[in-house]
Parts: sequence; C-alpha cells; structure tokens
Amino acid sequence: MKIALGMSGGVDSSLSAHLLKEAGHDVTGVFLQCWRAPGCRADEDRKDALAVALDLGIPFESLDFIQAYRDQVVERFFEDYRLGLTPNPDVWCNTAIKFGLFYDWAMAHGFDAVATGHYAQVGELDGLTVLLRGADEKKDQTYFLYKTKQEQLDHIVFPIGHLQKSQVREEATKRNISVAAKPDSQGICFIGDINVRDFLKEHLGEKPGDVLDVDGNIIGKHQGVWFYTIGQRHGFELFAKIHLQNDQWKHILPPMYVIAKNAEANTITVGYGVETTSDTTKVADVFWRDERFVPDTNQEPFALKVRIRHGGQLYPAQFTWTDRVKHRAEIRFTDKIKGLAPGQAAVFYGGTGDEVCLGGAVLSENSSIRSKLSL
Repeated sequence: MKIALGMSGGVDSSLSAHLLKEAGHDVTGVFLQCWRAPGCRADEDRKDALAVALDLGIPFESLDFIQAYRDQVVERFFEDYRLGLTPNPDVWCNTAIKFGLFYDWAMAHGFDAVATGHYAQVGELDGLTVLLRGADEKKDQTYFLYKTKQEQLDHIVFPIGHLQKSQVREEATKRNISVAAKPDSQGICFIGDINVRDFLKEHLGEKPGDVLDVDGNIIGKHQGVWFYTIGQRHGFELFAKIHLQNDQWKHILPPMYVIAKNAEANTITVGYGVETTSDTTKVADVFWRDERFVPDTNQEPFALKVRIRHGGQLYPAQFTWTDRVKHRAEIRFTDKIKGLAPGQAAVFYGGTGDEVCLGGAVLSENSSIRSKLSL
C-alpha cells in the first residue's frame, strides 16, 4: 500500500517506518507541526524524524497544523478548564488532527492508508473491522482513539500495536535506529511535558475564590477553579493552615480533597475523599463506533467494561440510555469508583476478552457528589 506515516521523531513511529518499509509498502514520513512556543521540542523532534526518513530513503513531508491545533484543541482545553471540567485534549488531538486533518490530507493525496505509532490494533469481529486494544496493556492508547470514525479503520495501520514497549526498543536497537533510546514524550499531545498549572496560569490567570465544606461553610481560599480537579488534595489554603505554623495543621486536620467545583460561583468544595467515590455517573456525547454496538433498548441496562483514564482499570458496568436522542446515558459500575471528574472520557470495551473499543462518552456528573451536596 501507499502509506502516509505520522512521524513524531520518537522510537514508536520510527520503528513503524522500518516495519512498513520491510513489509514492502510505499511509505512517506509526515511530521505534523502543531505547536510552537518557548521550550517546545518540535524542531528537535522534526530533525529526529527527518534523520530516520533519510536513513530509510523514504520521502518526508512536514504539515503545518499550528493554527488548527490551537483552535480545535488548545482553546477548547482552556475553555473546559474555565468551565470547571477536567478535559482530555489527547482525545481531541487524535480526532481533529491525526485522524482528522492528517487523515484527510492523506486521502486527498492518493494514499491508501495512514499509519501512526499508536499502541492499538485494527482487527475483525463477525465481519466488521474493529479497533482493538494494543498488546501492551500498560501502553494501550485506544482510550485516546475511541472517537476515530468507523469507516476510517480500513485505511488505518498501527504497525507496532502487536508489540510490547520493551520489544519496540529491542527491535529499534537491532536496526540501529538513531532514536532507539530516546525517552518517550510525556504530557499533552504535541505540547509535551509541561506544568499544567503554569500553563493554565499563563493563559487564564488567577481568580481567587472560596473553599467550602459540604455544608456550604467557607473554610479556606483557592486561586481559581481551573487549577483543581476532583480528588485533588493540594493547592488550596484552609483557614486552619493559614493560622497555624510549622505544619501543625497536618496533625489537627485530616487530609481534605476537592470533591466538587462550581465555576459560576468560583468555589471549590472539599471533603474527606469518600465523597468522590461513586458507583454511578452521568455521561454525555455518547459515541458508538458502529451501530451494531449500540444497545437495542432505551431503558434496559447493557453490560460492558469502562475505562475512565488512560492506563486505568477496566471496570465492569451497566450502560442505560437516559436520552438517546441527545446522546446522554447513565453508567452504573459494579464497584464504587474514586475520582470521577466531569470532563473525563469514559471509554467502552467489549467482545471476547474486552479487547474491542466500542466507543465512549464524556463524564457529565458524578451522581453521588451531586446528591450529597444538593447541587
């Protein structure tokens, strides 16, 4: 096939280039330029990707998606935090950029498929092409890919999805790939390993507000709701801490955790942590990868597995529509889950061994917290 390979300059996409060429494909390496700011590694990463492409003797392209990435990912990231949500920009990045603009570019330029170094697989289930979890359970990236369009799967290749990360390093070393030992990129897609708090402060500033207890009493101060997520136990000041010295407050007060946020009132509510534990959550923007995965009935629960964070556990749960037309539903877990934060992605899995990524949604409300606080 004629394949456009997204090359980031890392070991995963670099080994992917070698594997695709060894399999006889006509490969073009494509670097996606999506961010430019002080401290950004994009120029260095582009040089690394180009070096691998030159060593392989494959064509190399660079696409400028900087403005689109800012408009469709970064600005949405800030807006969600401003609204008190805990967003996952990597989901948007894969949907809008890698399998949005890049995929469209490749199809328009006569490529048969696009490839990336994601830890995911494409397979078949009862005659249907499906998105499968990567073989490396710890590196599996289907959590970020759940909104990839079903019809795109016949034109997507994940060359390393069947490998463990350790095998990727080993195979890259065998081939003397220049970036075989290069550390994995961390943090936000394309932006990298940044201090999220500093990033938010730079763009949103600070907005001091009140810290409340579960009864609505003011017990402290915070610097802005966007700096906090559900389950967080640092970064806010309690009056007891303000008035006591030498950390004596730690021996007087038990640990306090953020259990709710109110962006409109600019308040955060803290408790002892148990309030963040719930077996039920509401979800919005429900997305099923194929109609054959969609529960047939509007009211009857549908069993599946749910992952609420990348690399997290697969939790047994029941899915029930609350408003199918508006793509809203309720998820009830078999066990109570800690740290359910509105804005997080809830990704659905099923099939034999729960290896098929069925779709997902966005957490819109932790029912337990809302009922306890009477919000």
